[in-house]
Amino acid sequence: MSVNQQAHTGPPYGQPQPGYQGYQQPAYGGQPLPGVPQSQYGAYNGPMPGYQQPVPPQGYFPSLGFPSKGSPVSLNSDTSSLAPNFIGSLRAPPTSGAPPPASGASLPSGHLTYSQFGHGDVQNGIPASAAPMQRPPASQPFLPGSAPTPVSQTSTFQQYGPTPASVQQLSNHMAGMTIGSTTAPAPPPAGLGYGPPTSVPPVSGSFSATGSGLYTPYTASQGPSPTSVSQGLPLAQPPFPGQPVSTQRLPTQVPGFAPSPSSTGIGPSSYPPSTGASRPPTMPGPPLPGQTVAGPSMSQPNHVSSPPPPSTMSGPHPGPPMSGLHGPPPPTHPPQPGYQMQQNGSFGQVRGPQPNYGGAYPGTPNYGSQPGPPPPPKRLDPDSIPSPIQVIEDDRSNRGSEPFVTGVRGQVPPLVTTNFLVKDQGNASPRYIRCTSYNIPCTSDMAKQSQVPLAAVIKPLATLPLEETLPYLVDHGESGPVRCNRCKAYMCPFMQFIEGGRRFQCCFCSCVTEVPPHYFQHLDHTGKRVDFYDRPELSLGSYEFLATVDYCKNNKFPSPPAFIFMIDVSYNAVKSGLVRLICEELKSLLDYLPREGNMKESAIRVGFVTYNKVLHFYNVKSSLAQPQMMVVSDVADMFVPLLDGFLVNVNESRTVIASLLDQIPEMFADTRETETVFAPVIQAGLEALKAAECAGKLFIFHTSLPIAEAPGKLKNRDDKKLINTDKEKTLFQPQTSFYNNLAKDCVAQGCCVDLFLFPNQYLDVATLGVVTYQTGGSIYKYAYFQLETDQERFLNDLRRDVQKEVGFDAVMRVRTSTGIRATDFFGAFYMSNTTDVEMAGLDCNKTITVEFKHDDKLSEDSGALLQCALLYTSCAGQRRLRIHNLSLNCCTQLADLYRNCETDTLINYLAKYAYRGVLSSPVKTVRDALINQCAQILACYRKNCASPSSAGQLILPECMKLLPVYLNCVLKSDVLQPGPEVTTDDRAYIRQLVTSMDVAETNVFFYPRLLPLTKADVDSDSLPAAIRNSEERLSKGDIYLLENGLNIFVWVGVNVQQGLIQNLFGVSSFSQISNALSTLPVLENPFSKKVRSIVDMLQVQRSRYMKLIIVKQEDKLEMLFKHFLVEDKSLSGGASYVDFLCHMHKEIRQLLS
Repeated sequence: MSVNQQAHTGPPYGQPQPGYQGYQQPAYGGQPLPGVPQSQYGAYNGPMPGYQQPVPPQGYFPSLGFPSKGSPVSLNSDTSSLAPNFIGSLRAPPTSGAPPPASGASLPSGHLTYSQFGHGDVQNGIPASAAPMQRPPASQPFLPGSAPTPVSQTSTFQQYGPTPASVQQLSNHMAGMTIGSTTAPAPPPAGLGYGPPTSVPPVSGSFSATGSGLYTPYTASQGPSPTSVSQGLPLAQPPFPGQPVSTQRLPTQVPGFAPSPSSTGIGPSSYPPSTGASRPPTMPGPPLPGQTVAGPSMSQPNHVSSPPPPSTMSGPHPGPPMSGLHGPPPPTHPPQPGYQMQQNGSFGQVRGPQPNYGGAYPGTPNYGSQPGPPPPPKRLDPDSIPSPIQVIEDDRSNRGSEPFVTGVRGQVPPLVTTNFLVKDQGNASPRYIRCTSYNIPCTSDMAKQSQVPLAAVIKPLATLPLEETLPYLVDHGESGPVRCNRCKAYMCPFMQFIEGGRRFQCCFCSCVTEVPPHYFQHLDHTGKRVDFYDRPELSLGSYEFLATVDYCKNNKFPSPPAFIFMIDVSYNAVKSGLVRLICEELKSLLDYLPREGNMKESAIRVGFVTYNKVLHFYNVKSSLAQPQMMVVSDVADMFVPLLDGFLVNVNESRTVIASLLDQIPEMFADTRETETVFAPVIQAGLEALKAAECAGKLFIFHTSLPIAEAPGKLKNRDDKKLINTDKEKTLFQPQTSFYNNLAKDCVAQGCCVDLFLFPNQYLDVATLGVVTYQTGGSIYKYAYFQLETDQERFLNDLRRDVQKEVGFDAVMRVRTSTGIRATDFFGAFYMSNTTDVEMAGLDCNKTITVEFKHDDKLSEDSGALLQCALLYTSCAGQRRLRIHNLSLNCCTQLADLYRNCETDTLINYLAKYAYRGVLSSPVKTVRDALINQCAQILACYRKNCASPSSAGQLILPECMKLLPVYLNCVLKSDVLQPGPEVTTDDRAYIRQLVTSMDVAETNVFFYPRLLPLTKADVDSDSLPAAIRNSEERLSKGDIYLLENGLNIFVWVGVNVQQGLIQNLFGVSSFSQISNALSTLPVLENPFSKKVRSIVDMLQVQRSRYMKLIIVKQEDKLEMLFKHFLVEDKSLSGGASYVDFLCHMHKEIRQLLS
């Protein structure tokens, strides 16, 4: 629901508490703190098992009841943008049947539900300053009627105490905290209002008001605590600033909270506002136990969004940007004694007691005791639930400055939205491989219990930034790469040399292999080879080997690949200007074919075909004065009518090719042929490559459903009535098996197909895309193509597609150490057996997702290893092997698994799993399975890792606190929940696209990046801070940009100043802005230059050129724009983020009970 909220003026996200000051917190997920040697941390995602992070006390957040960042995530979100008095829409009381809180429990309206630690508060880490944190005296009641709970609260704080001097201390420090689940706090007395009311389950979906948003305590060894979202009971009051913290903990609080550092809790803060920030007058309090929480729509898909710009909060934020949170507070706000800074998981700013609130909720004591009349339902404050923007910002500020060094096993990398440099010291860069968890369970029973899928998203040919070194090419001569005799794994940094270097033991299967004489080298006193640093395969995670002839087809080295351009010249293609556009572009584009290293010209040969109902081949041999056309009208038995002169070198035949490209548009200018064929076109390209004995790529430009008599002929089977029925799956399946067989033949030859579609009506992408998909190619779709609006996007896509790095005739195999094995694969490829992923072409943007299952026990000491080996032909015709190695930790405690997960990768896997599921199951079944799996993941965490607390509290692991918002975005996507305007072809197209996306692409695709352009600093190179994807974050007086990897929307509010409109669009008023613009006008003023530079920067980051769409507020296009505001309810029935969070909470509670 969108409510325009104002930013509230409460204290900034959380200021660091005194004890924290200056302490850099580990970034989201436990990144290494600066100043602490990296190696001491296990995975970035959290402290190593033995390392405890201090957990924020759960009871910290007085009102919200959510844990603070360090704790498990309770629901707090960034508060910055809420209106101070925004309570949210009302919802019906919970239906769970739990008794409502006793009367009197209702919260004062002004009460905030924030945790003191803001979301991310500092809790994530060790306190920075040596002074103990002080809170207001606990005894002071937070709300007027509440019983004082000082003790527990304070105690929790106390644990923070002085900053530990060393990591070891840190852990002890943590140990004292309730961080560990080890010490579950005593249940709160029934009369206290703090304990989460166990008896009152939140209403459906709503978080119960349980008494505090306490966090569950994490086990001491655990990393950040989970975030808990409680329904919003007030937490115990923190001690006053300056007062010593007492060690006892409030009984009540404790139960729900884990002080763990990472948990996010939200409770209202009882501290005075930080200086400089006025307290918002009245904030809505957390919902009471009986209330449901309604809130911004759940759709907030964080997951996909592209990295939001630096800012963390949506809306202006009251205080310093969150990014600064980890360290000492920014100067502007002195740290307040009781405040924590917000950190990534943080949910809201900490707020002091609100003016209208008395102390603790008066009725609080009844929580958990006898039910009373239900208070009026309140909506969950959207700012009190985990914010993707906050998490992204916190990770940027914590982990963006230091290089990510890959020398330590099982380190969780920075998020995909963070810019960071990678130093390869033995494990593959996260640009090549990202895992759902970097600490995997030792047994299959643990894995089944947690339901966390163990998967790796592998992008073998990923493009690296200029500052990073490309993989070294190692040439071992005729003997080829050194491999294990038994499992055939390639030499890598984890192989163990023994017997003075004469033999090595395989790290994957433990077999001992003789070292070939030419490869022998002595060992030093540590058992390492003396040439360790001179050999990439012994010291780096990623490298290439030059393959010998044994690795080539038919035992002969390959010829350089060929590109064949196949252009539809039917009536639609000619009339729209497409044929002329393609021919003009190819004249210059052929000079930019991919080439290897320092080669002067590309080795790739090119050929040309045009077609409608018949095919036309062109002889462009350099010795000809004019090109010659040969027509093949027998499309049922396709053959290539010429060998010599069809595939040529561009430089040698330049004049003949130019002549041909000039003549094609003229030859077909008056065509009346509307019908096309399709399968024979692919067959023709395949036959040409077979005849030339090379691999290659077909670039097919196609406009309509192939209804002409020919093999692969299709009929229009589009039927919207099948949606939401058991037959809906047929819409995603090919209508004939012909194309599957054709794809198999293409893969065998190394013939990759890239398809550019220009439909004006249904053309069955589900079927036409089969060959492209199974050969590793790419599909581009330009519906209702018009030269003036789509030309730039199409030409940019074509240029990138022709120029990008591609490996041909590729085979990939993933080997694992004993105990796990690769069992399932997702992506654009073909598999003829259970282990080899075959791709006719694999480009730098494609990923292959691999799922692993246990087939034995793993050990914590040896960990687990993956080796991805890709055999391919380079664009110069060289056969190579690219190897990527990765070592992961193994754990016997579930808490270690949950502390080292990567939510963005998990969502990438879950989306691909679901998108494959729609081929065989009804969409509703797929959606329910996704929700159920995520509920099981979170319920297992709650049951086994969080400290005991009331069921009314939603407690999320720190690393997974965005799982609900991102999952909701996947559920609301066009494939799983289409709106009425989404076509069948759109759904099939998106399904294929997502299946080979990398983690950064799915992140911004599902949770788009929303930037307030009017807040951009025209004098700096930085992007404005991103805001959350909800209509209530938009202001009528501003201009916003939203990007999701496929489109860029520029939304203009009705009250935008005339000067801004003039500067950006070159017109004098809102009404004159044209929706037809496909590019922003080039105007000489700072604002225009800044906005265009932002658009250009975003275009460069994405693999496809995004379509620019201008949306005026209250215009018809606004409905399309709102579809991407994923935290809100969607027109197709998708839940808002708040509603979905409530629903997930209900599902988790059902599983727990």
